[in-house]
Amino acid sequence: RAGAAFQYLLVQKTGAQKNVGLIQLNRPQALNALCEGLMAELRRALEAMESDPEVGAIVLTGSQKAFAAGADIKEMQNKTFQECYNGGFLSGWDKVSVVRKPIIAAVNGYALGGGCELAMMCDIIYAGEKAQFGQPEILLGTIPGAGGTQRLTRAVGKSLAMEMVLTGDRISA
Repeated sequence: RAGAAFQYLLVQKTGAQKNVGLIQLNRPQALNALCEGLMAELRRALEAMESDPEVGAIVLTGSQKAFAAGADIKEMQNKTFQECYNGGFLSGWDKVSVVRKPIIAAVNGYALGGGCELAMMCDIIYAGEKAQFGQPEILLGTIPGAGGTQRLTRAVGKSLAMEMVLTGDRISA
């Protein structure tokens, strides 16, 4: 029922008592790149689960290959600073961090850039053996844009966060 309303997500209630909301990012051809459409759907799915009294916790996941390989660069590459600033670019990306129910990121594969930031917005991160976390924005001549520099510093400490942000290096689970 819920899954039919989404193009970029698979959404269901799971668990023995159907009290766990499961949201799976589903853009395999783009390694779950976070386009505006996906993020709008994610906000809708989170709002529905937050208001559902049967849901006690939410699991956010991707595929075995990629949790989310970052923001959709193709979608944003031609935007100017003014367009991003005046258009509220990235507004609403922090919805994950304000949901009152616990959100668990189940990460395997790539969690890069915006995908890493999305995982860090969750309350708990469970990382599989193939998980790779990174903030490679510097390799494109920019910096993390959705709070990644602050969240990463709190998660891994200043030294490792600086290394990751300034080199684009990844860390494993």
